[in-house]
Amino acid sequence: MGIKLDMVGIVVKDMKKSLDFYRVLGLVIPESANEEQHVEVEQSGFRLAFDSQEIAKEVYGSWEEPTGHRIELAFSCESYDSLNELYAKIIHSGYDGHREPWDAVWGQRYAIVKDPDGNLISLFV
Repeated sequence: MGIKLDMVGIVVKDMKKSLDFYRVLGLVIPESANEEQHVEVEQSGFRLAFDSQEIAKEVYGSWEEPTGHRIELAFSCESYDSLNELYAKIIHSGYDGHREPWDAVWGQRYAIVKDPDGNLISLFV
């Protein structure tokens, strides 16, 4: 019996604010999802899910606001230029950068931004 990672879920404070960020990032999410308590987006055979804190309370039995960085979501970009442009677009849209684009010692172009819930989101080539 094997297993396959199929979905990563993110608990969000404000569904619309979170979905708006991921739309700027490039995910296709219908505006009608803004009012939902659970939203799933499929990309390349993998699902990214967003759950309201209310749904998290139901699923887990309780919900405590997390602190600290525990998991990384990393999105591959097509080129150095596309990474730089996406980073600039995210910052211009009012979201926080964590680390501006740089050439990492391991050979990738890399940048890190924060989503509305404070999760660190990596962009790389």
